[in-house]
Amino acid sequence: MAKHKLTAEEREQLLKTLKARFEKNKARHKSIDWADVEARLKEKSDKLWSLSIMEETGGEPDVVGYDKKTGEYLFYDCSPESPKDRRSICYDNDALEARKQNKPADSAMEMAKSMGIEMLNEEQYRELQMLGNFDTKTSSWLKTPDNIRKLGGAIFGDYRYGQVFIYHNGADSYYAARGFRGSVSV
Repeated sequence: MAKHKLTAEEREQLLKTLKARFEKNKARHKSIDWADVEARLKEKSDKLWSLSIMEETGGEPDVVGYDKKTGEYLFYDCSPESPKDRRSICYDNDALEARKQNKPADSAMEMAKSMGIEMLNEEQYRELQMLGNFDTKTSSWLKTPDNIRKLGGAIFGDYRYGQVFIYHNGADSYYAARGFRGSVSV
C-alpha cells in the first residue's frame, strides 16, 4: 500500500469525529481514556489515513480494545449496518476473477488491503456483537479460514432474532446488503 497523508485540517477533523464517537459510545471502551488514544494516534499518524478511509466509506470506526502487550488501541468498524460504500462485493480477488458475468466492482479482501485494514474474523465479529446489535438488516463478509476458502466458500455474519449468525456462501457471490467490516491497530 502506498503511503497516504492527510492534511493538517483533515487530521484535526478526523480526530474530532473519532473523539465525539468515543465519548458517545463509552460502553465500547470502558477504562480507556481518550487522551491516551489521541496521544497514540498522533504518535502513529500513519494509521490516521486508514481510519479516515474507514470513516469515508461509512464504517464509523471506534475504539473497542487495548492490547497491553503492544500498547495498541484496536479500532473496529462500528456502523450499525455493514459500511454502505463497501457493499455489493464478492469475497476476494480469486472469486472476482472467477466470475464470468455480472462481476462486482471489487472484492472485500482487496478493498481491505487497499485501505490498510484487516477484515474482521469470526471471533472479532462475535466480540463486536457483544458491544451492540450490528448488521440487523445487512451482513458482513468475514475473514474466512483457508480450508473453507480452498473449497470455494467464504463466511459472513449478521444479527437476527437476537442472535449472531455465521453463514457460508460461494466466495464469488455478492449482494447489495453485504459488505465487510474491518479493524486497525494503532
